[in-house]
Amino acid sequence: MLLGIGPDGPVRGRRVAVTGLGIVSCCGTGTDALWAGLNAPQPTGERRVPDFEPTRWFGPREERQLDRFAQFGIAAAAMAIDDAGQLGVDPDRAGVVLGTGVGGFETLQAQVLVYGEKGARRVSPRLVPMMMANAGAANVSMRLGWHGPSETITTACAAGTDSIGAAARLVASGRCDVAIGGGAEAAMTEVGIAAFANMTALSTSGVSRPFDARRDGFVITEGAGALVLEAWDRAVARGARIYAELTGAARTADAHHITAPAPEGTGAAACMALAMADAGVRPEDVGHINAHGTSTPPNDLAESLAIRATFGDAAPPVTSTKGVTGHGLGAAGAIEAVASVLSIVHAAIPPTAGHEERDPAIDVDVVAGAPRPWTPTHVLSNSFGFGGHNGCLVISAPTS
Repeated sequence: MLLGIGPDGPVRGRRVAVTGLGIVSCCGTGTDALWAGLNAPQPTGERRVPDFEPTRWFGPREERQLDRFAQFGIAAAAMAIDDAGQLGVDPDRAGVVLGTGVGGFETLQAQVLVYGEKGARRVSPRLVPMMMANAGAANVSMRLGWHGPSETITTACAAGTDSIGAAARLVASGRCDVAIGGGAEAAMTEVGIAAFANMTALSTSGVSRPFDARRDGFVITEGAGALVLEAWDRAVARGARIYAELTGAARTADAHHITAPAPEGTGAAACMALAMADAGVRPEDVGHINAHGTSTPPNDLAESLAIRATFGDAAPPVTSTKGVTGHGLGAAGAIEAVASVLSIVHAAIPPTAGHEERDPAIDVDVVAGAPRPWTPTHVLSNSFGFGGHNGCLVISAPTS
């Protein structure tokens, strides 16, 4: 089997149960809203989080002192903790890994405008603690009183996936009994949107069409996802509801280009193979791929080539939930990990919204039009980010 995944080692070790889920997305807040949205017609217009109520989690003063990305991350983590039930964990053996791509971009943009209009003395002293990328993880650990590792991974669009993998390793290695893994992002500012548009990454049609012949870029979104990861034996002993098992994770680098993927998807293929080896599963054991599937021409093609290189003619059904959610950057992998768990819970693969016209260059089985029933086995969840960062998770149906 392939090992050597990195200095943090493989997930293999203690079994890792998924016992709590939290989600803030453009489909709404909570897992029921996400699942309903993934199986509904494709939305139109901007993919902002609707009707987010900070007062559910924050008082007025705390709300003012937290960037929107941190609010999302804290809310998702709080929902996941509530969902997990009575954890009763030793705070010294509990950790947080919450990824992001850009951190507090909304606060940074606002304070740059303050500086330009009113001068240096009017810049908020809260700027740094609000904009820093680790503000999400730090505030989650402070709210919970957890003294284990509190970490932030910023591997662009792979950050949420990489953070869940890192959190799983904290549990598998025995360092922690419980860890939260996830990602949060809120970069839908005027400057952020203009930057992505000017680099021709965004869809000019405003429609996300993963793997479709007419795809022309991604639709940006915001939000957060979080999983409670717990030592399997501990979860069983306390009678926890176990949604799934986090069995494998891997990371690789394309070492190719700061924004474009390796054309043949070589780094992505290596990452998928490593994640499956980490999980101890064969390609034929994987029943579903939750693809990165951004709806950009080069990324979808490269991912499809990577899937073919890894699985050959026996590639499992592929879906991209970004057809509904859009692309959440550093939160994307965490949102998709929650969606992957829900596909196990509901024994259904959600369709790839926006996929209507097959691209003849993309030879994979894209689930489209309607949900597809399946017998849950293993989901491979892919995330590939700017800078050539590749992250993959293997999320498996729970077994005794």
